Amino acid sequence: MADATLVRLGLIAEQRWGLVSTAQAESVGVSRKQLSRMARAGALERVAQGVYRISGAPPHVLEAVYATWLALGGAQETRSTSGVAPVVAAGSTAAVVHGIGDFSLDGLDFVVPRRKGTRLAGVRLRIRDLCPEEVLPVDGLPTLTVERTIVDLIDIGTDLSLVADALRDAVRADKLLAPDRLVRHLSTAATHRTGSAAALARDLFERAGVVPEGWAHV
Repeated sequence: MADATLVRLGLIAEQRWGLVSTAQAESVGVSRKQLSRMARAGALERVAQGVYRISGAPPHVLEAVYATWLALGGAQETRSTSGVAPVVAAGSTAAVVHGIGDFSLDGLDFVVPRRKGTRLAGVRLRIRDLCPEEVLPVDGLPTLTVERTIVDLIDIGTDLSLVADALRDAVRADKLLAPDRLVRHLSTAATHRTGSAAALARDLFERAGVVPEGWAHV
C-alpha cells in the first residue's frame, strides 16, 4: 500500500519539480496524516507549509518559489474567466524566475485575480486582472512575461536603475521579445509620470544602455 501511495504522489511530483502539495495529495486519496508518516519515514521531505518533495528528487534553485506557488493553490484552483492561471509570479519574483536583474527571494510576490488570504510568511498577493498575453509559463510556473514584469516593477515602485538593469539583462539574453508590447503596458505607468509611454520606454532603454531589435519601429 505504501508503495502504491508513493507512486500516486510521484506521478504528481514529476509534473511539478518533484513537489506535491497536501491539496494535490488529497485529490488522489492521500491524507495529511499519511503524508506526515511518509515524511517521518524519509519517503518525503517537507519543504514548505503543506508542500513536500519526493525523496530522491533534487531540490531546484527556485524551489522556494515553486513550493509557495503550490501552497497557494496554484495547481489546484481554477483559472480566471479570461483563462489566466489563478496564481502568477510577479514583480521581483518574476524577474528572478526570468533570470533578469539583481533581485533576491527575501519576499515572494504573486498576482491573483481576486482577494485571497495567506498565512505564508514573506508572501505578498496583489489583485490584478491579467489577460493571457501578460502571462508566460517559465519551467511550468505561470509568470508575468518579461515585458509585463518590467512594467510591474515600475508599478510597485522599484528604483528605475534596478528596472533598467533587468531590462538590459532581458535585451542581452533575447528575452524581451516585443518592445511594442512593452510600450503598451507602460501606458498606465506613464500617466503617473511626465511624457508618453514611448518616452518612458526610451528613458529605460537609455538607462539600460541597450536598443532592442524592433525598437526603432515602435
